[in-house]
Amino acid sequence: MMPLSRFTVLDLTRVRSGPTCVRQLADWGANVIKIEATDEVDTGKGLGGERDGPDFQHVQRNKRGMTLNLKSPEGLAAFRRMVAKADVVVENYRPDVKTRLGIDYDALAAINPRIVLGSISGFGQDGPYARRPGFDQIAQGMGGLMSVTGLPGQGPVRAGIPVADLTAGLYCALGIMVALLEREVTGKGRWVHVSLLEAMIAMMDFQATRWTMKHDVPKQAGNDHPTTIPTGLFKTSDGVINIAGGGQVMWDRIVKVLGIGEEAKDPDIATDKLRSQNRVKVNALLEKVTLTDTAANWVAKFNKEGVPCGPVYAMDQVFADEQVKHLGLEMALQHPRLGTLNVVRAPMQISGVDCARNPTPERGQHTDEVLAEFGFTAEEIAGLRAAKAV
Repeated sequence: MMPLSRFTVLDLTRVRSGPTCVRQLADWGANVIKIEATDEVDTGKGLGGERDGPDFQHVQRNKRGMTLNLKSPEGLAAFRRMVAKADVVVENYRPDVKTRLGIDYDALAAINPRIVLGSISGFGQDGPYARRPGFDQIAQGMGGLMSVTGLPGQGPVRAGIPVADLTAGLYCALGIMVALLEREVTGKGRWVHVSLLEAMIAMMDFQATRWTMKHDVPKQAGNDHPTTIPTGLFKTSDGVINIAGGGQVMWDRIVKVLGIGEEAKDPDIATDKLRSQNRVKVNALLEKVTLTDTAANWVAKFNKEGVPCGPVYAMDQVFADEQVKHLGLEMALQHPRLGTLNVVRAPMQISGVDCARNPTPERGQHTDEVLAEFGFTAEEIAGLRAAKAV
C-alpha cells in the first residue's frame, strides 16, 4: 500500500506546471487519472514535448490515461459523475475556462463537498492580468529572477530550467496536501490556487525580502553569491570549482588550505565585512592559488578541512558522480512499447516505501477501465463512444 493510494486524482493539466504538480501525488501512489481530449477536439498541443520524448515520459509517469471531451454535454456529464467519487481535481486552464465549462470550484463542490480543486494559472485567478496567457519565461522576468541571473552588466538572463513552472507545480501539490489534511478534520474540501508569478516571487526568497524589508534592489552577481563572501566559481589548472566560505571560521579554513596566511593579513580583507566590500581582490587572491592544481585535488583538500567545495558538472558528469549513483537518482521504468526508460526519481526518500515506477500511459489507454471503476456500465461506455464523448 502506497502512502497516497487512498486518494483519487482527476488530472486535467497540460504542458509542465500542472503535470509536475500531479506527478508529486502520482509518485507516491495516488490513483491519478490523466484526462486528455478526444481525437476529435485534440489540437496536439499541451504535451510539453513529443509524447515519446523525455519531457512527456518523465512528467506523466505513474498515471493512468483516458480521453474525455469536456466540450460535449455527454463528456461533461461523465466528468461531473467522476467528480462525485474523486478526491482531487487539478487543472491549469486560463482562469475563465473552468467557469465557462462549469467545472469551477463552486460547481465541483456542489457535486462533492469533499473535493479539493488545485488550479495553476499564469498570473492569478483574478486581477488585471488574470486572463493573460502564462509562460515560464514571462514569470521569470516579471518575478525578478532574470534581473539577478547572469554576469554583472550582462543584462537579464533566463534561468536554465523552467523554474516558475516547476515551483508552481510543487507549491500547488503542497497546497493540495494541506487541504487533504484539513479535510480529515472538517470533511470539506478547498480550492487551492497558485500562479507562476506568485511561485516565482516566492522562490526569490531573500532576494525579494531584501526589497520588502529594506528597499534594496538586488543586482546580478554572476557566479558570486550576492551576500556570502567568498562564495563563487574559481578556475583551476584543468577546469573550475565552486567554493562556499562565508564567515570568519570558514575564511580561516580557506586560508589554511590555500597557504595564504601572509596575504590574508592584508587589512583590506581582514574582516567579513571588508572582504564583502573588496570581493574582487579576495577572489583574485584565491584564484591565483587555485590555478596551480586540479579541480579534483582542490575539491578533496577543501572538503577535508570542512569547506564546502564541489566540481561544476555537465549533465553527463552529474550522473557519473559516485554520490549520485549511490543515491540512485536515475530510475528505470519499463514501458511496454518503448522498453526501458531511465528517468529521475522523486528527490525525497521516505523510509519503507519506494517511489512508484509505472510508465506514462498511452493516449486513452485506460478509458474503459476507469469508467467502469466509476460505475459506468458497458452500455453507458458504448453510448459515450457513440457520442464521441470519449
